[in-house]
Formats: sequence, C-alpha cells, structure tokens
Amino acid sequence: MIGNIANSLGLGSGINVSQLVSDLAAASRAPKVERFDTLAKTSQTKISAIAQARADLDSFADTLGNLVQTGSLSSQPTTSNDSALVASALAGSQLGKLSAEIEIRQLARAQTSVSSLVASAANPVGTGNVTLTVNGNAYAIAISSGNNSLTGFADAINASDSGVRASLVSDQGQVRLVLKGEVGAAKAFALTADAGAEPALSALVSTGLVLSQSALDAVIRVDGVEYSRPGNIISDLVPGVAMTLKKSTFGEMITLGSIRPADALKQTIGDFVSVFNQLQSSLKAARQTIGGAGNLRALDRQLAALVSKALTGNAGINSLSDIGIKTDRSGTLVLDAAKLDGALAANPDAVEALFNPPRDAVHTNSTDPGLAYALDEIRDASVASGGLIDSLGKALQSEAAAIAKNRAKMEAREDAFEARLEKQYAGLDARLAAFKATQSYLEQQIKLWSNDS
Repeated sequence: MIGNIANSLGLGSGINVSQLVSDLAAASRAPKVERFDTLAKTSQTKISAIAQARADLDSFADTLGNLVQTGSLSSQPTTSNDSALVASALAGSQLGKLSAEIEIRQLARAQTSVSSLVASAANPVGTGNVTLTVNGNAYAIAISSGNNSLTGFADAINASDSGVRASLVSDQGQVRLVLKGEVGAAKAFALTADAGAEPALSALVSTGLVLSQSALDAVIRVDGVEYSRPGNIISDLVPGVAMTLKKSTFGEMITLGSIRPADALKQTIGDFVSVFNQLQSSLKAARQTIGGAGNLRALDRQLAALVSKALTGNAGINSLSDIGIKTDRSGTLVLDAAKLDGALAANPDAVEALFNPPRDAVHTNSTDPGLAYALDEIRDASVASGGLIDSLGKALQSEAAAIAKNRAKMEAREDAFEARLEKQYAGLDARLAAFKATQSYLEQQIKLWSNDS
C-alpha cells in the first residue's frame, strides 16, 4: 500500500511526476486559452460597438422627436389676456399666421343644488324611490331602511353612474348635501320622488334642494361670430388651437396671435448637423471595429439620404438641402448659415414644416413625413427584427456564443489530455520504480559476491 501511494506521487522513481504532468498540460492549454481570450475580447468589443451605434441612433431620433412633440420647433399661440384665455397648439398645426379676436361672453358651468343644514348626516331622509334625470336619461335612486340617511342618499346618487356627484359638507357645526352635475347645459339634472315615497323624501327632492347654480354652455365670439360649446376647453373654432376659457370678458376682446421659434429652429438645425456628424463617426468606428459590416454602410447611406429627401409637400423648401445643409467631400454635414437665414426670411412656414409638418386628411406621414418621422422610420426599421442593426447584433451574439461553446470543448479536451498524461506517467513511474528496485537488488548481490570472493 505504501509503495502504491509513493508511486502515485512520483516518489517511487524519484521523479516529480505530478509537477511534470501539470507543466505539460499547462504548456498545451496556455496558447489555446490565450487564443480564446483574444477571440472573446474581440467579440465583446464588436458587440459593444454595435450597441453604442444603436444607442447613439436612438438618442438622436428620440431627442429630435421630443423637441417636435413638446412644440419647441413650432409656432405657438399667444393671447393678450392669459388670465382669461389660455391657448395651446394642436399637433400638426401651422400657426405662423394665426390672428383672431376672441370675446368670452359666458363660461360653461355645472348645475349645483344644495340642501338646507341638518344636524347630522345620519338623519333619516325617508324611504322610497327617486328618479334622477340627466339629459333625458333616468337613473333610479332607491332608499330603504338600510340606507335611510343623508349619507345613504348621497352614496346612492354617487353609485348611479349619472355623472351627478353628491357630497356632504360641514357648515356651522351642521351638514348640508351638495349635488353637482357635469359642465354644460345638456347636463342639467332633476330629482323627482316616485309614487309611494315617504313624505320626508318627497319633500327633500321637491323643495329641500335649492338650485345654487344653473348648468350653462360657454358662449364665445370669434372675430364677431358667436358660438356656444358645452365645455370651457374648445378646439374646433380656431384651426390648430385649443382654447381654455378661464373667465368671462364680456365686452372685452382678447387678441390671439402666435410667436415663431426662429431662434429654436436655428439652434436645432445647427445641433442636428453636429449630432448627425457624431452619429456618422460612431457608425464609422463600429464599422472599423467589426470589419466590413455592410449593414452599417447601408444604414449610413440611408441617413445621408435624409439631406436630400423631400420631407414635406412644399414646392420651394421641402428638404434639408433647401435650408443650407449639405455634405462635403469627406461625407461630413455642413451648414450654410446664409442660406438658412434666407430660407427663414423667404418662407418661414416651410422651414418650420420640415420639423413640424401639417397633419390633416391631405398632409399625412406619407406626403409630409417631416424630419423626425423620417428619422424614426430609419431607426425603427434598423432595430426591428431582421433590420440592419438587429441582424448584425444577432450575428455578433451568435459569434460570441460559438466562441464560448468552442472554448468549453477545448477545456474538455485539455482536461481529458491531462487525465491521460496522469495515467501514462503514473504507469511509467511505477515501472521506473520497479527497475530501480531491481537495480538496487542487483547492486546488493554484486556487493555480496565481491565480499565473498
């Protein structure tokens, strides 16, 4: 047993078999590990490069889209009396020439009815059925012994889904019932007690509730023409403008105009050129890292085509090249500031439309895509399943997975190789130990023979 242990440790022959096997296995494994480390690092660098290119494209498209959505690049309405009228631009509106005179003759209101004060919300109101009528629709309000109180009456109205809200308001140590309908004359409401209702309930709905405020429509004059609307937010009288009525200006005219974002447009156009060039640099770096990458070249060509693409249906100014953006010999975008100033002076609406195109039955994403939509189309198509960036990213991920799989196979082969070495050298060590023992025996016998002679 002791001899076997010694042999397995390489002590039988005197050779350090364990170290020898370890060194041989390491010599075989090391260059292969180094090769796979290099492959994995290169693969990860490629994946990072395409991820960065995608992030830059997303940031570019999202930033431009946000500027358009927030109205930063479109003319905004102005009013001469913000305390009475707040105006905002509707999506796709063209307000550069907005001009209107507004008179708010009456605000839309909701009907309000209130009861007299009672000592407690728990006071009974009487049992029976009540009909609540709103805009020709009848809602049944049932009061029984289980909800025979002012609180129960209010809860039953709120549960009716009629649009009328009931609340109990404390006042001078007592409570009153307040009913409020929705805004607009058509939302006026009425309560009637059905036959068989207890006298107290009939009295509450017939004389116990006093009309505090009538339901009214808004009345507004636009350039001298009078209109009525059921609410105080009106978006169908002045094209492209939503008006929020805050208070009546009976007899006083409010001027509605617009302010054009000329400085914001100039800033955005300059920023577009700078960020576009940064994106192209990012795509170029990704191509150099990945090698070849025809997909990225195709994406680069699509982006470059934005400069000459017709973004609106305007005849004179409908592309970025029309406002001074062009590509130099190196492929970099440059801005002709003088041409931009000339375009803004000649047709500011057309310049604005490049970023904020009109939207109606005639002007659609197909006829007037605008820069943000056109850029979104390129981005969305490239990152969609099977798109230029998506397919390249998946190919790189597959490459990384293949490298990891092949590395695992290599590690398994090297482990098997080391196991074979251990087995082979253990056997060799045992044989050498046996030879050594034989040699020692023979040397002893020779020595004895020599002494005998």
